[in-house]
Amino acid sequence: MVSLTALIERLRADAVAWRDLRIGDLLFVHASEAAMVLIAAAGLSVAVLAWRLALGRRLGRNLITLPALLTGFGSRFSALRHLPLLLVLAGLPCFVLALADPYTAVSERQISYPGRRIAILLDASSSMMVPFATTQLGVPPGNDAAFLTTIAAAEAFVRQRKANRHRDLIALIEFGDEAYVITPFTSDYDSVLLGISLIGDWGEYMRFPDGGTAIGRAIDQGTQLFNAFNFLDAAGNAMVIFSDGQDSQVASHGKTLTKILAGAVKASIPVYLIRTSREKAAGDVIPDLIWQPAVEATGGRFYAASTEADVIRAIREIDRHAAGTIAVKTYVVRQPQFTVFALGAAALWATALMLKLTVRQFTAFP
Repeated sequence: MVSLTALIERLRADAVAWRDLRIGDLLFVHASEAAMVLIAAAGLSVAVLAWRLALGRRLGRNLITLPALLTGFGSRFSALRHLPLLLVLAGLPCFVLALADPYTAVSERQISYPGRRIAILLDASSSMMVPFATTQLGVPPGNDAAFLTTIAAAEAFVRQRKANRHRDLIALIEFGDEAYVITPFTSDYDSVLLGISLIGDWGEYMRFPDGGTAIGRAIDQGTQLFNAFNFLDAAGNAMVIFSDGQDSQVASHGKTLTKILAGAVKASIPVYLIRTSREKAAGDVIPDLIWQPAVEATGGRFYAASTEADVIRAIREIDRHAAGTIAVKTYVVRQPQFTVFALGAAALWATALMLKLTVRQFTAFP
């Protein structure tokens, strides 16, 4: 059964489609058939009118004799009795257009929905093998490596976005010395979760060729991915990095860290870094002095996660901060426009019928 919310959303979408529709842009599949139906209806109406006029009026049968009425007697709203007829006539053009099966060759639509464009960056460097015990994130028993903790945290974050009925565009990047795009931006949460699970396979992790940690290179790759999808000028972008933060490099491929982060700042991409290092508070890891001010300069936040509770708290807080809307422009080829006209005719005719059946002023003599 279709829920009330889904029905309201459908009606809202149809209202937007009606507002943006231009009659001049319509093409018709059955224009000739609709014209024939219109001509037939007009001919039938003329025939009925002529037949009634030919019968004439016979006194005593068709006429009602009334005594003289006082001047001014009667309702000044008597003309409203014709409202149902006017509604029926107003619905006829909509019915004829719907019957002609209209469509637009190419339609452009601007859609807004709750969500953000999020690039998730996962650290797969060899330093992520250090222990980081968990009990709530669902890490398989027998291996408490920080890498598996960050994989579980990334999955929890994506599932949380999905459960909150966001419609994010999420990309997945794995990095060590180099950064690799695993999943480009997609609204399919299951595809992102599949990518995370493939990265999180312990055998795959052990075969990952880049053992170093280059967070700046990963951020640069993420910014380039936003650029490739033409998202740099769009609002609602974010990067979420899961790493142990063991990176003191301040340059990547000839770009300084300041220049890399300037690109993220210019594109309005806040960077959230969850630094997973067991029993290490903020500042206890030397690179924290580099990365905390760096990510906070982008409008994001640095989380020194020393326990599992810190990780869970961080992903929940990022989920709250990552609220917003995404505006997407879509193009549809040969988009049917039958629905808006059919609904318009049905609404007008249903209103006319309801007025006739429920309001006595529309049926009684004025």
